[in-house]
Amino acid sequence: MSNNVASNRRTIRNPVVRHLVMGIGWLSVALGFIGIFLPVLPTTPFLLLSAACFVRTSPKFYQWLVEHPRLGRYLIYYLDGQGMPLKAKVYTLLLMWTMLLLTAFVILQRPMLHYLLPAIGLGVSIYILRLPTLKIAPELPSDKSK
Repeated sequence: MSNNVASNRRTIRNPVVRHLVMGIGWLSVALGFIGIFLPVLPTTPFLLLSAACFVRTSPKFYQWLVEHPRLGRYLIYYLDGQGMPLKAKVYTLLLMWTMLLLTAFVILQRPMLHYLLPAIGLGVSIYILRLPTLKIAPELPSDKSK
């Protein structure tokens, strides 16, 4: 499926927008990579954002990302419709709700945002919760004594 996604999208032609979107893609790759090691940062959503950015700016970087031996596995399951791991769902929802509520009620304090941001969060939460939960078998350590 990953090859079909890249071939069905048109590349952004405006050089300023293209570089901006590509920069967001690389920032998301960095945050996704950090999220592998940091439990408060969700990996999958950042890598999905990277894939979305790269599919419109650089098919070469998109292929690199989905075929990457470590990062690609976070994407392929989702792109192939197999879902997200439970850990990714939990981290995504926790981080999203923390940021939405913090923004709506502490940082901006605008009455419209008190309703709008939680409504958006509810929609995204429903979408994430309805995704299949991918059960990933733990990787077994290789026996090097043989």
